[in-house]
Amino acid sequence: MLKGRTMARRKRSEHYVNNKEFLAALIRYREDVEIARLQDKTKPVIPRYIGECFLKIANHLSFKPNFVNYMFKEDMISDGIENCVQYIHNFDPAKSKNPFAYFTQIIHYAFLRRISREKRQLEIKNKILEKSGYSEVFDDSNQIDGTTHSEYNSIKDAVHSKLRN
Repeated sequence: MLKGRTMARRKRSEHYVNNKEFLAALIRYREDVEIARLQDKTKPVIPRYIGECFLKIANHLSFKPNFVNYMFKEDMISDGIENCVQYIHNFDPAKSKNPFAYFTQIIHYAFLRRISREKRQLEIKNKILEKSGYSEVFDDSNQIDGTTHSEYNSIKDAVHSKLRN
């Protein structure tokens, strides 16, 4: 190391969700829910900050390599957020101080369920096409929506290969 020169310290990157603030917000929300329950009032609305955390976690998780190339990414994100809202009451701060990990897992499994559902729908569509026969789908000029039979088969083969992966 040269005298007089100091190495620049690498600035620590900020996490997109601060786990301590997220935990504090969840604890406050649980307290509000308990107070409302004791007073026979309706359950309070989930605070905006907690909702933003759910959205950030879902958006960032959707850019992971195993989720990035799906056409229905918005549906995956929506399912993840919906499941977080649905299961927010199951998070127990006494058992875990890491809500980020807890809700990331919820969103991850919501993504997997959406992918599975979409694959099933695609399989159903393909079975219907195969059972109905291609002659009903294609007109006399051997075209469907402007694409030829060979183009359709290449698209279908690509879809089948994606299903196998």
